[in-house]
Amino acid sequence: MRTTDTRPTINAALVRRLVDTQFPQWSALPLELLDPAGSDHVIYRLGERLSVRLPRHAGAIGQAEKELEWLPRLAPRLPLAIPVPVGVGEPDFGYPWRWAVSRWLEGEVATVEALADSSAAAVRLAEFLSALQQFGSEQATREDLAGRPLSDRDRATRAAIAEVGDVFDTTAMTELWNAALSAPGWDRPPVWFHGDFHTGNLLTVDGRLSAVIDFGGLGVGDPACDLIIAFTLMSAGSRAIFRAALEVDDATWTRGRGWALATGLNAYTTYAAVEPRVAAQTTRQITEALIG
Repeated sequence: MRTTDTRPTINAALVRRLVDTQFPQWSALPLELLDPAGSDHVIYRLGERLSVRLPRHAGAIGQAEKELEWLPRLAPRLPLAIPVPVGVGEPDFGYPWRWAVSRWLEGEVATVEALADSSAAAVRLAEFLSALQQFGSEQATREDLAGRPLSDRDRATRAAIAEVGDVFDTTAMTELWNAALSAPGWDRPPVWFHGDFHTGNLLTVDGRLSAVIDFGGLGVGDPACDLIIAFTLMSAGSRAIFRAALEVDDATWTRGRGWALATGLNAYTTYAAVEPRVAAQTTRQITEALIG
């Protein structure tokens, strides 16, 4: 059941067997592949009210257990819906990792075209992050929740800057990256962060933000990583409203720009040559991070 790159082959037949044997109460529900579903998981809709998420690669394992532990606690405290898990499945039939069944959330993926200039969306997202950060962080010392520092991305980011010098301004990227690394660190108590807070993980209903999905990066520490949303979704005007509503200081904002640059470059160098959609999204993200 393995492909040449050691990733498991995931198809409808496998998912059907996993669901039917481990959750027989849902064996009569139809499965429908969600495509595209992202780089970390294959997602199937299960009936009208559930979804099945299976990690594509080893880097995504462990997310099912973390989401099952924390999302039910977070859901009542957040102003937007989140996908509360209802069960975790075990490895079987050659599939090597644990996987999750969660509540299905209706909605369309948020788009720049619809929300970039929306002050209401900017304020709503600031409210969401503020509520998330106010959730108790007594678990800050748990290793599985610790966020990685921005400096861990230094070598890869500098390599990416050199690689894309014919597309983006090398001098501007280097200056921003140096500024982000030298900015004062988070000196307040650690807070919760989403960890992958970009446009693709937001849902809308009737043009309004309705839900936040994919909490695999959920952790405790410096919240600057969640400022990526300001550069993947917002325009300069709505970004200023978002920053003011969240009361972000200069150092944290600079680190957030660094996160946006680093993650944008990583996705661009990995996928842009083969995924035009990713190329367009990450080009915008990098450009907006440079604008600030």
